[in-house]
Amino acid sequence: MDKKIPLSLSFDDVLLIPQKSEVLPKNIITKSIFSRNIRLNIPVVSAAMDTVTESKMAIAVAREGGIGIIHKNMSIERQAEEIDKVKRYESGMITNPVTLGPKNKIHEAIDLMHKYEISGIPIIDKTLKIIGIITKRDIIFLDNLEENIEKRMTKESELITAEKGTTFENAKKLLQKYKIEKLPIIDDNKHLIGLITIKDIIKKELYPMAAKDKLGRLFVGAALGVTEDVIERANELVKMNVDCFIVDTAHGHSSGVINVIKKLKSKFSNIDIIVGNVATAKAVKDLALLGVDAIKVGVGPGSICTTRVIAGVGVAQFTAIYECSYEAKKFSIPVIADGGIKYSGDIVKALAAGASSVMIGGLLAGTDESPGSTEIHEGRKFKIYRGMGSIDAMKAGSSDRYFQSDMSKFVPEGVVGKVPYSGTVKEVIYQLTGGIRSGMGYVGCKTINKLQKNAKFIRITSAGLRESHPHDIIMTKEPPNYEPMR
Repeated sequence: MDKKIPLSLSFDDVLLIPQKSEVLPKNIITKSIFSRNIRLNIPVVSAAMDTVTESKMAIAVAREGGIGIIHKNMSIERQAEEIDKVKRYESGMITNPVTLGPKNKIHEAIDLMHKYEISGIPIIDKTLKIIGIITKRDIIFLDNLEENIEKRMTKESELITAEKGTTFENAKKLLQKYKIEKLPIIDDNKHLIGLITIKDIIKKELYPMAAKDKLGRLFVGAALGVTEDVIERANELVKMNVDCFIVDTAHGHSSGVINVIKKLKSKFSNIDIIVGNVATAKAVKDLALLGVDAIKVGVGPGSICTTRVIAGVGVAQFTAIYECSYEAKKFSIPVIADGGIKYSGDIVKALAAGASSVMIGGLLAGTDESPGSTEIHEGRKFKIYRGMGSIDAMKAGSSDRYFQSDMSKFVPEGVVGKVPYSGTVKEVIYQLTGGIRSGMGYVGCKTINKLQKNAKFIRITSAGLRESHPHDIIMTKEPPNYEPMR
């Protein structure tokens, strides 16, 4: 053991020093790097937790400019389906639209419309030529759902289509001119190669900050574990156009994780591979040498994580981010700060310390879009939020994250709790990004890159922390971006 024990600091131990500023919060640029090949418009990532991120959360976060990571406490088929829902939700042009044949039944069309939340389905023959389209208007009030689609669909002769290479603006004009909702894109042989919808155009205008891939689809990632079926799972997720994998484990600096990374890198060279969690510069160096595309930092800082008290292991989050990001910059890979975020000010501190984005669980767990169940307690609305190291979560499938897959009994490193209902993701992110803009304005930095270069910190005492929070009053109502994790 080293005779000298270094000091480890948390977010509450430091403050950013205000500096001369010529930039207003409204002019702050919040764009950032998530992984080597993925850029975000806001540095916010929703955590891969089973009470935080499924498709609804991932869609909501990506629409605001961030990215959601679908948790893995589900079957391979269901995780792939959740990814598919996100990638199909919005698109410049849908390149693999849901289709049916003329002999399929009406109830099959209804099932697919419900599953993907769409209003119409192109109908193709065996050669992939488009021969019609069926929409909700064609089947409304229909009693016999066993009829073949061909009896109710809009026939090819009545279809409005566009040729391959049609620009987005020209497609928009056609949709407006003919008052249609969907525009099939066809090649010279009338094969269906894509679909542009009025719904996607509206979404593009409503959410200009949305984080999207080169085809106009929302970004989404998926968590993987150190499991025997990891390649099988990854294969299915790639089929659904997942943008990145996160090898999600409590101890990323371990041989099992390293072996999984090697397997993934050799097989999926076009997919960004992110790994976490770690808390030391040595871990960052070893993982960076494997060619990973980002590293997730945080061992034990989460509000529902008990790793530090159960195992006695961890590094206070501010210090972990600071040291890990310093090492990561040598390899030109970004760091994702995971855990310990209680307020928007903590996000600013994490970014200034070197993180390119922050992964958030608790602050999003109370939203409408989280999959956690809802409870009413003493007249207030709450949502269930549990750590992936809790017994409940490990029984559901996350035990490999804590290297306990083969144990008959689990040693929990997390708890189950509840968080106050907090409205929609849009509302929460508005408050969080508002705090980020404000903090960067105080420091005089227009971009996150400048924040990391120019930020100056000062350590504070427990008295300074008390002084930082509202004190010596009885608060009648807490502002939306203040209420901390309970």
